[in-house]
Amino acid sequence: MKKSSSVEFGENLERSASRFGIKPAASTVAQLTGYYELLLHWNPKLHLVAPCSPGEFATRHVLESLLLLPHLTRKAHVVDVGSGAGLPIVPCLVARDDIQATLIEASPKKAVFLREALSRLGLNDRAAVSAERFEKLDQPEADAITCRALNRFSNMLPRLIAWAPATAKLFLFGGDALLAAIREAEVPFEIVPVPESERRRLFILTKTD
Repeated sequence: MKKSSSVEFGENLERSASRFGIKPAASTVAQLTGYYELLLHWNPKLHLVAPCSPGEFATRHVLESLLLLPHLTRKAHVVDVGSGAGLPIVPCLVARDDIQATLIEASPKKAVFLREALSRLGLNDRAAVSAERFEKLDQPEADAITCRALNRFSNMLPRLIAWAPATAKLFLFGGDALLAAIREAEVPFEIVPVPESERRRLFILTKTD
């Protein structure tokens, strides 16, 4: 009998987690499976993520997002820019109950999905959605700025760095194009390799002003 996509997702998440240095609790896997099911329901209309297998979603999207966990301070307030499907911040909120977050998403329709996801997952007390472009918002009070997907990411990077508070680190996911833009911005940074990917990395930027 063929397994459901939800079962495949959960099994792949548990099987691959150790390669990402993660040991998710059973309750975390169950909650993330619920998030995956909700995304499957909304994705045909909103195109939140490119079509992929349950296993690929578990590794490329969820476990990659959870690479942030060791780098987020206790009780961190995270501002996630261009949240889209809720990556990377929703998996992090599920896995760490001390984190608070503001999800910034310019698309009103995607913002509706994010609010539904936060509600379904019981995260409304720790997270809120702002349906606006980050450039139109005041500089936030935050310990961390995260961004995994942003239109014209490399071009927007200087604005994102300028907008981020001096006390916050920026956690950005991308490949060679983003690396080139970071080097051009002349901001100190670290690179965290993404397991099972030759191109993608997690870049940790520190503002100097």
